Amino acid sequence: MSGFPSLQPAMTVLVSIDPPLGVGAYSKGTPLAVVPMTGGTVKSESGFSPEIDAEFVGTGNDYIHNDPSGKHMRLNAHGVLKNKDGAMIYINYTGVVDITPELGAILGGSPDAKTTDFGNSFIEMRFETGEEKLKDLET
Repeated sequence: MSGFPSLQPAMTVLVSIDPPLGVGAYSKGTPLAVVPMTGGTVKSESGFSPEIDAEFVGTGNDYIHNDPSGKHMRLNAHGVLKNKDGAMIYINYTGVVDITPELGAILGGSPDAKTTDFGNSFIEMRFETGEEKLKDLET
């Protein structure tokens, strides 16, 4: 079979985090963890338009619920980026991430942790900006 769409990476997001703040969730059953996002970068892949080369500014947060099975975590992250040209961009991404041994090593701060391959995270990214040349991010 051919003619089916395929996924291509649009950008790479690298986020520095502090330890999670365990909030809990009495009524939901799966506890909420709030993870402070203290820095990082968002860079578009070659050929993606509009081009982004931005750094996180201030502190954002990722609101995470782990599934009861322990196999997935559900993200809801919010932050502000400053593009290399000075444009400010609000970023929000939500989605599901497979909890693999490789991800466990990253989240656990293991010195042997390595970058994970494309395909273990399925997220939707939303952006807001006042910069006209970046307006296509909002569609």
